[in-house]
Amino acid sequence: MGKIVKDLRYAIYSPLDGQPCADHDRASGEGVIPQEYILIKMEVISPFPPKMSALEGKKVYLAAATLRPETMYGQTNCWVLPDGKYGAYEINDTDVFILTKRAALNLAYQKLSRVPEKPTCLVELTGQDLIGLPLKSPLAFNDIIYTLPMLSVLTDKGTGIVTSVPSDSPDDYMALHDLKAKPAFRAKYGVMDEWVLPFEIIPIIHHPDFGDKSAEKICIEKKIKSQNEREKLDEAKKIIYKGGFYEGTMIAGEFTGMKVQEAKSLIRNKLLELEQAVVYSEPEKKVMSRSGDECVVALTDQWYITYGEQEWKKAAEECLAGMNLYSDETRHGFEHTLSWLNQWACSRSFGLGTRIPWDEEFLVESLSDSTLYMAYYTVAHFLQRGDMYGADQSSIKSEQLTDEVWDFLFVGGPYPKSSEISSSLLNKMKQEFEYWYPFDLRVSGKDLIQNHLTFCIYNHTAIMPKHHWPKGFRCNGHIMLNSEKMSKSTGNFRTLRQAIEEFSADATRFSLADAGDGMDDANFVFETANAAILRLTKEISWMEEVFAAESSLRSTPPTTYADRVFANEMNIAVKVTEKNYSEYMFREALKSGFYDLQAARDEYRLSCGAGGMNRDLLWRFMDIQTRLIAPICPHYAEYVWKELLKKDGYVVNAGWPEADSPDLTLKKANKYLQDCIVSMRKLMQKQVSGSKKGKTSMSNVQNKPTVGLIFVNEQYDGWKKECLNILQKKFDTSTCTFAPDQEILSELQKSEISQAGNFKQIQKLCMPFLRFKKDEVKTVGVHALDLKLPFGEIEVLVENMELIKRQLGLERLEVLSALDGDAVGRAGNHTSVLNSNPPSPGNPTSIFF
Repeated sequence: MGKIVKDLRYAIYSPLDGQPCADHDRASGEGVIPQEYILIKMEVISPFPPKMSALEGKKVYLAAATLRPETMYGQTNCWVLPDGKYGAYEINDTDVFILTKRAALNLAYQKLSRVPEKPTCLVELTGQDLIGLPLKSPLAFNDIIYTLPMLSVLTDKGTGIVTSVPSDSPDDYMALHDLKAKPAFRAKYGVMDEWVLPFEIIPIIHHPDFGDKSAEKICIEKKIKSQNEREKLDEAKKIIYKGGFYEGTMIAGEFTGMKVQEAKSLIRNKLLELEQAVVYSEPEKKVMSRSGDECVVALTDQWYITYGEQEWKKAAEECLAGMNLYSDETRHGFEHTLSWLNQWACSRSFGLGTRIPWDEEFLVESLSDSTLYMAYYTVAHFLQRGDMYGADQSSIKSEQLTDEVWDFLFVGGPYPKSSEISSSLLNKMKQEFEYWYPFDLRVSGKDLIQNHLTFCIYNHTAIMPKHHWPKGFRCNGHIMLNSEKMSKSTGNFRTLRQAIEEFSADATRFSLADAGDGMDDANFVFETANAAILRLTKEISWMEEVFAAESSLRSTPPTTYADRVFANEMNIAVKVTEKNYSEYMFREALKSGFYDLQAARDEYRLSCGAGGMNRDLLWRFMDIQTRLIAPICPHYAEYVWKELLKKDGYVVNAGWPEADSPDLTLKKANKYLQDCIVSMRKLMQKQVSGSKKGKTSMSNVQNKPTVGLIFVNEQYDGWKKECLNILQKKFDTSTCTFAPDQEILSELQKSEISQAGNFKQIQKLCMPFLRFKKDEVKTVGVHALDLKLPFGEIEVLVENMELIKRQLGLERLEVLSALDGDAVGRAGNHTSVLNSNPPSPGNPTSIFF
């Protein structure tokens, strides 16, 4: 298909291993790719200083790495790090480049060294040795520029030699400014005045926002005083470089009037054609191989898969768009990879792997291997007879599996006429493949998004028909142990066998489910595993107690408020847990199907009081909980199913529990009730403790209230009503978003409540409520803006008066409507409580004791 080529390409390379270093071969630097620069050949003018006398007769260049060849017209000098270590390295028989040892090693693997792969250093130098060297630099308007000191030059990136363009680089502008303005600074490094003072800024690019001398203007605007203000300079550099490249116009050189992004490649090609520059690559970040050496970029002759080719990339993007990836973060990871992934070295010289069939000198590189083996799964049982090691030989021999056979099985090719495999077996294999493909789900680590999994998409779209393209990937993070990285070297390590022996299989599974979902690294915590053992054991004991006390349970049909709430919570648990499992959100499934379900049971037990719990509901609870926890704790679930519930068969075959649709209004009503009880308890404690914070005297306890009056306003009114009306008007139901805050504030300013009083005071009163309601819309939906709740508050409180009295230790309780004119009067001298404890933003209910 022409999608694999052999050619010279830049690749991350391990000198110690002697072959390209793919992601899985790296100890650090996964995903790092080559960064291409061009090296500007800045010729050193003879005669050379004494330390460089051995280089006389050769062409000596300071080799400056740049990503911005279009700025070379504006060079005023060259920068070096004064205490940096440099060397003069032979490039060929005539040329010598002065640069860092690290850069020279990269060049040596890119066929830019007299001795291939072994840089030859003729003279070792420091940055101080280079200061003052006169240079003739390509495209520079100045005939001669000088080498000067700069304290922020990096020697672990590029070549340690930097061209200076103060018109368009804030770093260069400030460094040159410092040298011009500070004679002592010049004297410290032996810089002569004539190397610095005559050189002025040369405008070369017109920036749309900062003019022709963009670096100078932004440094003045941001009040940058020296080259040491790194944060400000980095921010300024981002602004200038981005605007200059995308919107800048050349105002110097032969490409004057052309947009920078168009001129850039033309200027680069011109420099290379005139041999005034060479192409240079290095890893964009540091890469260490598993063998322990720092990787370079090498120009290697090997096999490449042409990922990134326009039509192929388009097919891969189409496949990705139709896939279920279970999270936005995963999708963004694949989209980003498709945006940059280009030709990939798919071969290696040695190691484990399969020989490339058409060139057995090479092996298939590990990340390029096995991107289609899911197809092999579908027929493996025919070929290996259930033995993963192939010891039980199949009647099919490997040489019979020709290209024609695989084409017939996997890509709709014609029946292989000359095949020695029986037609019945071939048809069975094809039927099996067609049944299982396309695969619905592949689970793998997040580190493989940037290579192996994206290759899987590419290779399927190249080989398979569209109806067999992948349907879903579920990517996960790595695993930590007790919040630290698992590591054999530090001893923070457990094998599965050790975990099972220490905690049991189910407690291990419980902790793994609880460890985390999604792309975040999962955290296996020993405390969770130990707590799981206790929690599961405790649950068995509770069930045994329930069975023993069956006669004390209420056997009448479930009709009470507490019964309805508990039955509804079980329905919610069934539906939500099913959704969580289907999305492989095991931590969420454990929460909804175990923790939340038990919390609902505990609340039900507390709510029932003397009336007792309903037998049928408890039996249903135990049935549902056992089924929901079975995928995570199968041994525990089977024990409960057979030994305690006395059910026939196995829970794994019992099926998912049936449930009615959840009543969300009832859930909201119950939350309202529970929140009210909590608020009432806090209010009572405050009244009992008096003015001494938290300190309850004996007399206070003796005078503890026994009567409570609850005043309910079932509808927002006054300023809250006005606020809700404004939010309703400023909410876009199609996008589920609010208008900007300034627009809401403007509407508030025009409202009746603002006209009637001081706006600043109104704003101070209203803004917290407006923020509360906007946040509530995110969690519960637009119903949060209704003027009244979707249930009768008074009805809920009246129906649960016995529960409230029991929870608060009251003898008598009354629930009254705030709309009743006589109701407030009945509070007597407790009306001050209403004023000092106004209802919370989401709850207009008040209580007095």
